[in-house]
Amino acid sequence: MFCLKILVSFGSVYLYEMPMKLMCTQENLKRAIGMVERAAGRQSALPVLANVLLETEAGRLKLSATNLEIGIVARVGAKVEEEGSLTVPVKVLSQFVGNLPGTEVATLEEVAQSLSVSCGGYRVKIKGLPATDFPIIPAKKNTNSIELPAQAFRTALSRLLPCVAIQETRLELTGIHFLFSEKELALAATDSFRLAEEIVPLEKLLDSDKVSEIGAIGSLILPSATLMEVSRAISPTQKTLSMTLDENQVFFDMEGVEVISRLILGKFPDYRQIMPQEFSFSAILEKETFFRSIKIASVFAAGEIAVELAPDEERVFVEAVSSGVGEQRAEVPAKFLSGSGRFRAVFPPKSLLDGVGFMETESIAFRGNTSGTPVALAMTDGDTPRTSFTYIMMPIQR
Repeated sequence: MFCLKILVSFGSVYLYEMPMKLMCTQENLKRAIGMVERAAGRQSALPVLANVLLETEAGRLKLSATNLEIGIVARVGAKVEEEGSLTVPVKVLSQFVGNLPGTEVATLEEVAQSLSVSCGGYRVKIKGLPATDFPIIPAKKNTNSIELPAQAFRTALSRLLPCVAIQETRLELTGIHFLFSEKELALAATDSFRLAEEIVPLEKLLDSDKVSEIGAIGSLILPSATLMEVSRAISPTQKTLSMTLDENQVFFDMEGVEVISRLILGKFPDYRQIMPQEFSFSAILEKETFFRSIKIASVFAAGEIAVELAPDEERVFVEAVSSGVGEQRAEVPAKFLSGSGRFRAVFPPKSLLDGVGFMETESIAFRGNTSGTPVALAMTDGDTPRTSFTYIMMPIQR
């Protein structure tokens, strides 16, 4: 996102530097540093990427960090005596401020290309680099934002991020797919072996022009690293956040914190084509009992756990065998809504543990067709599976 061309093309921009001086609380400063420091580049040929940019802005302290892929900006209230800007190593500043008393006021002052920080009886001087060396983080040009429900969005990310592909052989699978309609946002993630989709209702209905504008950008895929930082920045009390698209970049605004990132260019798989719509077997299980049986089975699992549905016995059997440890078999009571005969499939332990662990209801639906086809897990209201969150697993093929 922030490539060397940007640095060169903006190299002629001159930021007038003054000996900055301000005061803010240690608690606010610590929180802001904690928000931005994860975006700093730790292993880079550009030393300034390991720094945080400190600058005054409209009576506040603005902190910025970037690794050229993602940028994070945080703002805190401050008493500004002198305007100015400077960059210093974020790790050093974070470790020092993090160990200061939380009730104290910190004074930050630029002294001969260094940052002097005093708080209580503690005082340090940290060597810095000019603000002109710091990459320019793109500013938001488009003011047409989308309001998202903060807590629902954060919950959805917690369930989808574990399903994102780690390997970068298919870059489009290393992010989460966003699909907007007028009333809702469909989020999806897959690593080719499992798929999760969650539907998040929008705070405000989108008009057709805005939906068309989003669609004109193409496949909307956001990097998982970006969304991890967005999730971290959402406070437990935050009600909404705004998302703004600007060419091939996205901006998230969350109560004093802004996350800026590029989009992943590519085409996300048409995953709804592989989502089963009908099932030969459908069982309702008590979530905690099923989850416990899988956790116990994982102790004995040699990379796989077998799940067998037995409608005639109103049971689901969970089995695992390890030549070096032993074997395990558990019976879980189940209510079958459909199915006859037996259904047996084998899954990686993590796929089962994650999928059942994501469920928030007391009972869940386990649905499938044949041992070699996808299996779906869903939360339930009574005997009715919810459609807001769906988790699909591919069995291990033998």
